[in-house]
Amino acid sequence: MNYTLYIGNKNYSTWSMRPWVVMKYFDINFDEKLIRFDSFANDSLFKQTILPINPYGTVPVLINDDTTITDSLAICEYLAENHQNLALWPKDPKQKAIARSIVAKMHNGYLHIRNHLPMNIEASLAQIGQIILRDHLDVKNEIKFFDEQISSILAKSNGKYLFGDFSIADAFYAPMCLRLKTYQIPTSNHLNRYIETIYQTKGISDWIAEALLEKDFIPMDEPYRFNR
Repeated sequence: MNYTLYIGNKNYSTWSMRPWVVMKYFDINFDEKLIRFDSFANDSLFKQTILPINPYGTVPVLINDDTTITDSLAICEYLAENHQNLALWPKDPKQKAIARSIVAKMHNGYLHIRNHLPMNIEASLAQIGQIILRDHLDVKNEIKFFDEQISSILAKSNGKYLFGDFSIADAFYAPMCLRLKTYQIPTSNHLNRYIETIYQTKGISDWIAEALLEKDFIPMDEPYRFNR
């Protein structure tokens, strides 16, 4: 199949990261098209480039021949249907249902963490993490819920990933792990080990390495710094 995946900056774009990692981990070949962020204004270079491809004006976008998919979860579901031999979801129906449930939670939840702890792979912002935990109980509560949920799933797992083998669920939770690392948020032993596993996972480690090479500084994605 001929796949083209449009993404944003690797250092910042959590939504772009998820399908990219899935395709890299499972060796699904694709052409990458990076559209660098400048701003999200209608007259920005980013919007002018992506709008002819995706009328919603967002990334990621997957194009497969005459089919265009414009959402990270929809892209991963499309890949899972087209590559059923690769087991992108857990094979057990009950495990698959749980995996889809927690992916849905990640897809539309954790809004306080998203707002206050944006992904920034290159940065090390421990002091900011301490301030956010001190001043924003809503963030602290979301992190506590996240830790308890993931730790509970990992305790039942037969492998080092959420459902034994790597799946779409792990790809969706990888950006959260990277956030916690950037801001050096204290987490449980279960979650600490999972975060370290995620950092060393094929596809994710590639994404991180390429993010560190970008050398871009996008002010709109940098609420806590004035320079790199």
